Amino acid sequence: MIGRITGKLLAKQPPQIIVDVQGVGYEIDVPMSTLYQLPAIGADVTLLTHLTVREDAHLLYGFATEQERTVFRQLLKISGVGARTALSVLSGMSVADLHAAVSTQDSGRLTKVPGIGKKTAERLLLELKDKLNITVISSPATGAASAGSDIVNALLSLGYNDKEASWAAKQLPVDASVNDGIRQALKLLSKSK
Repeated sequence: MIGRITGKLLAKQPPQIIVDVQGVGYEIDVPMSTLYQLPAIGADVTLLTHLTVREDAHLLYGFATEQERTVFRQLLKISGVGARTALSVLSGMSVADLHAAVSTQDSGRLTKVPGIGKKTAERLLLELKDKLNITVISSPATGAASAGSDIVNALLSLGYNDKEASWAAKQLPVDASVNDGIRQALKLLSKSK
């Protein structure tokens, strides 16, 4: 599995980009939310990726944030939802908007996404109701909030549960950097056990 790509951005042809990694150009499909965050052509770029292997192709999908990739993977688990539909959802609304739509069961928001009809929207809301993780999906409003959510995501990926990760993040100073915050959170969690 290819989990991350780092290289030079060669081309942007929405929804696809090409990233040169040591002479190999990878074609990567990205949602519009990621496309808007990409640097200029020729600059270095790092993307989290999801590789889909089909009988006729190996397809690589790229994401600017772990939240986008997580939601993309959740969407793929829903019967009848393929990668193109999942990319459309992430292109048509932010992860925070999708979470809000799921929590309020608002199918109207989803039907505004091109390619999503009323029945598909209702099925998505039903399937995602218990699967979207509130801590992973939180929308950062400031740099400090972003660092806090990055710290929580790092702790979740290390195997801590939501309660432990959220508790540890709340104990940290507001201005803690991601690296220092993770280090301090791990110390706090090791002392609490």
